Amino acid sequence: MNDLRVSLGQLESHLWESANILRGPVDAADFKTYIFPLLFLKRICDVWDEEYQEIIDETGDEELAWFPESHRFQIPEDCHWNDVRTKASNVGAALQRAMREIEKANPDTLYGVFGDAQWSNKDRLSDALLKDLIEHFSKLPFGNKN
Repeated sequence: MNDLRVSLGQLESHLWESANILRGPVDAADFKTYIFPLLFLKRICDVWDEEYQEIIDETGDEELAWFPESHRFQIPEDCHWNDVRTKASNVGAALQRAMREIEKANPDTLYGVFGDAQWSNKDRLSDALLKDLIEHFSKLPFGNKN
């Protein structure tokens, strides 16, 4: 687990760099449509990982660490940040699926939170661009400890 503290300045710089990755194929007015859902997806997954690791550290019980009741939010199978990160093709579709499935698994708290961005529009968001963006967001931890 990465215990690096992320300062406000680092976060601002990181978000600016995210916008630079999108510059060109995506209109500047639409940057937030893509950046904030990605940031939130990464954060949810990082918090889930922290909760998982805390249970392992406290109890050593991996089965307990997987229980849905052990987590604030549910992340369905193949919808974790790391699952999407491993996709080599159809990255946008994988992102869109992960976001929708997480919303469905948490209807009272996360319904509609990821917005309606067209992640699978390859004319605007190529697999290479999305991989770059995902790798960029993977550089910093966004859990509660950070």
